[in-house]
Amino acid sequence: MYEGVRELRENARVTSESKADYQELVDEISELLGVPATLENRDFELIAFGAYDSEGDLDPSALDPVRTRSILTRRSTAAVRTWFEGFGITRATGPVRIPPTPEAGVYRGRICLPVRHRGVVLGYVWLLDSDPGPTDAQLAAAMGVAGRIGALLADEARAGAGLGRELRAVLVAEGGWQRDMAVAELRTALGVRADAPHTLVCVAPWPSADPDDAPSPRTVPHATALCALPWGATGHSLAVLVRLRSTDTATPALTAAARLLKEAEEARSAAARGAGARAAAAVAAGFAGPVPAGQECAAGVGGARTGLAELGAVWQEASAAARAALAEPRFGPVAQWAEIGPYRLLTALPPQGPQDPAVAPLLTPAQHELARTAEVYLDHAGQAGRTATALGIHRQTLYYRLSRVEQLTGLDLDDGEDRLLLHMALKRARL
Repeated sequence: MYEGVRELRENARVTSESKADYQELVDEISELLGVPATLENRDFELIAFGAYDSEGDLDPSALDPVRTRSILTRRSTAAVRTWFEGFGITRATGPVRIPPTPEAGVYRGRICLPVRHRGVVLGYVWLLDSDPGPTDAQLAAAMGVAGRIGALLADEARAGAGLGRELRAVLVAEGGWQRDMAVAELRTALGVRADAPHTLVCVAPWPSADPDDAPSPRTVPHATALCALPWGATGHSLAVLVRLRSTDTATPALTAAARLLKEAEEARSAAARGAGARAAAAVAAGFAGPVPAGQECAAGVGGARTGLAELGAVWQEASAAARAALAEPRFGPVAQWAEIGPYRLLTALPPQGPQDPAVAPLLTPAQHELARTAEVYLDHAGQAGRTATALGIHRQTLYYRLSRVEQLTGLDLDDGEDRLLLHMALKRARL
C-alpha cells in the first residue's frame, strides 16, 4: 500500500510540473527549426503553442483557419483530424510533410512530427513548412525533442490513470473501511487539492466498449480525475471529479459536462459514418460504434461538497441526474441533482424492480397512447382543457381515453392517492 501512495504522490508531482515542461520543449523546437510549432495530443487537443518570429512580423498566412481555430479553441474538429490522419501520421515514425490545401482551410503546408513513446503515438508537433524549410539534420534533432515530449506525455498518462484508479476505487467501494481507505488514498494523491469544494459529473452512456478507455483529464476543463464505470447491463458511464471555486456555483462542472457531451457526440458521429480514417481510428481505439437510437448521451451533476468524504453520495446524485436527463429531455442534456424534482425520489427506487401491478397493463407497447394521455393529463394537474390542447385532441376524446385508463388500471382518477400512484409509475417507467 505504501508503494502505491508513493507512486500517487509522484504522479501528482509529474502532472503539476508537466505544463511548463511542454512549453519549454515546444519553444525549443521552434528555436531549433526557426518556425512556429504547436503541440497537440493524439486527440488533437492543443497542449502548447510556441510562437516564433524571426522578423518581428509573423506572416499573416501562418494564421490559416485551421491553425487559428486550434489555437483559439484549443482543439481541432473531427473533419480536420480525419483529413490530417489521412496522410498516415498515426503510423509514421518520422516527419510527415502535408501540402497546403486552401479548400480545406490549410493555406500553409505542414510538417508533422509524431510524438511517440515505446512505439505508441501520444501526440503531434506541428510546424509550418516553408521553402527551403528545415534540413534533415534539423528535423532529426527536433524528433529527438519530440521523443522527450513523448516520455513526458507517457508519465502524465500514468499519473492520470493513477488518479482515475483511486477515484474508481472510491466510487465502487461497498462502504465502511473499504471506502474510508479508498478515500484516504485519493486524498493523499490529490494533496492540498483534496480539501477544496468538489462535485462529480456522470456522462452516460459513454460510447466506449472498453471501461478503461477514458479521456485524459487534461482535455476536460476543471477535471481533477475521471474513470469509467458500469452503466446498465452492458454499457459504461464516465465519472468526472470536478474541482469547484465554491459550493455555491456549479459552472465548472457544467462546463466539463458540456465538453464531454461534445466529445461523445463527435465519437458517435465518426463511428456512424462507418468509413474513413477517423472512424477506423475510433474502432481501433475501442469504440463499439454509434449508440443505438434513443440512447444519446446525457450528463448529470451531483451536489457540491467540501472535501472527499461524501463522494459516494455525490456519485449517486450525479448518476440519478443523468438518468433523469435521459428520461426527460426537458432536464437535459445536462441535469443538476438539485433541479430534477420528483426524480430525486424516483431514481432511488431499484432500477430493475417490478412495476406496480395496477399500472402494469397501461405500460405495454399497445397502450402507449393511453399512457401518454394519462401522463400529460397528470402533468397538467388534471385540467382537461389544457391537456386536450397539449395533446391536440377534442375534450370528448380525452374523456374517453381517461375512462379507458381507469378501466385498465382499476384506479380512480378523482382520487388523489390513485393519481399520485399513477403519476409516479408513469414517470418511473421512463427510467
